[in-house]
Amino acid sequence: MPAFTDSEIAYLNGQPLGRLATQKPNGTLQNSPVGFQYNPATETIDISGYNFEGSRKFRNVAANGKVAFVVDDLASVRPWRPRCVEIRGHGEAFPSDGARAAFIRIHPERVISFGLDEPDHEAHSLSIDFRDVGA
Repeated sequence: MPAFTDSEIAYLNGQPLGRLATQKPNGTLQNSPVGFQYNPATETIDISGYNFEGSRKFRNVAANGKVAFVVDDLASVRPWRPRCVEIRGHGEAFPSDGARAAFIRIHPERVISFGLDEPDHEAHSLSIDFRDVGA
């Protein structure tokens, strides 16, 4: 089973920003806005950025791999049309190797989405698509 539906892929490819939640070694959580790309070859989300290897989020993922990632927006405010893809899974921290910059790769284990395939539905009647994948 593919990790993402065609609608989820199209949505992710059309969004420039998401939020990555990681867990610090002391157990507290950190949530950071990040740029990202859907990687069709691996069916993962790849995240990188400026001085990324030195960032707390990179070190958190390297330490424990616990991640959640969300991309959401409002297609309109009148009427209210929220859209969202949430990904829970395992993160890998890849240090720079001279040929590529450091990055985090998120392997989806659970995907939750809504508002992508029902543009004419009232916000409170949207169907939520949730499924376990990978792992």
